[in-house]
Amino acid sequence: MNILPLVLVAALVDSFQPCAFSVLLLTIGFLFSLGKERGKVAAIGLAYIAGIFIAYVAIGLGILGALGAFGMPNFAAKIGATILILVGAIEVLGALFPAFPIKLRIPAGTHGRIAVLMEKASVPMGLVLGAAVGLFEFPCAGGPYLMILGLLHDSATHWEGLGFLLLYNLVFVLPLVVVLAIASSPALLMKVQSWRSGNIRRFKLWTGVAMVLLGAIIFFV
Repeated sequence: MNILPLVLVAALVDSFQPCAFSVLLLTIGFLFSLGKERGKVAAIGLAYIAGIFIAYVAIGLGILGALGAFGMPNFAAKIGATILILVGAIEVLGALFPAFPIKLRIPAGTHGRIAVLMEKASVPMGLVLGAAVGLFEFPCAGGPYLMILGLLHDSATHWEGLGFLLLYNLVFVLPLVVVLAIASSPALLMKVQSWRSGNIRRFKLWTGVAMVLLGAIIFFV
């Protein structure tokens, strides 16, 4: 099986879930409210994205190590695909029925900690904030990642798996870099936030559909 297209598609699907976008836009808006210059905002934003990348790589290495240590048989990818289908179905139901009780999002109890980190307004704190968001958002956005990790465990050598893991996470954070570039001015930030608010349900619907389809492909192929 050619893993590369699946890695790229799963990373893009994962990256367009609202969790990381929401905190990045909130952070940028908060920094502008403090009167920070665009260069400083961009530097902190890049540190935030780097923190997410580092956290996700660490999570991926940990899960791959656990799969190897427990000697899971060759159905690890199908377990990941099943989880992905369930997560996608929850996203679709949440988008179609706002009252649906199960929500995939950063735990409410972590919002205060994130706010404390945002108030530090420095590059090191941006890195710490990104790492914290990467850890906290994993239950919200980790479905595609789990599927790919299962696939890598079953189908790739150690070094191939490591390469695909790094590629996945580079693609995963790329849209955040684009959003940072677009939103690094107060006027554009307002437009991006307005567009996001008006399209978040549509975003969740189509990412959920994509996750279900991707999981089905892995499960049945």
